[in-house]
Amino acid sequence: MAYQDTFELQTRGRGTTEITSRVAQVVAASGIATGVAHVYVQHTSCSLMITENADPDVLKDLETLARRWAPDGDPAYRHDAEGDDDMSAHGRSILTGTSVSVPVGNGKLLIGTWQGICLWEHRTHAHTRTIVVTVTG
Repeated sequence: MAYQDTFELQTRGRGTTEITSRVAQVVAASGIATGVAHVYVQHTSCSLMITENADPDVLKDLETLARRWAPDGDPAYRHDAEGDDDMSAHGRSILTGTSVSVPVGNGKLLIGTWQGICLWEHRTHAHTRTIVVTVTG
């Protein structure tokens, strides 16, 4: 059995938005008691991650790391058609990934106490992002 739904999210620009509750709503609507929820974002300049959701300093430190991994405006980049954050956003997306999977049990996400599913926007300006959730069981 499989169930799939999509939802859109408006970002405010670079940073994270927790989407755990939105994904949990899709899981509940699926009627699937035991299985896996696969969450995928249909874009190349943002990513999805499961990370600590209790201490906001974790997210700030992740931004610090990302600036080191893929700095904006590096003169070695060839792809900069949409600005200084263009290639760095693509690089960050590849390094962090565009999907996550979470087990489902008793019709609920089996996510850890301190975990949250977040969309990580890598562009500096706001964007509308489409997330696909597929629940199989």
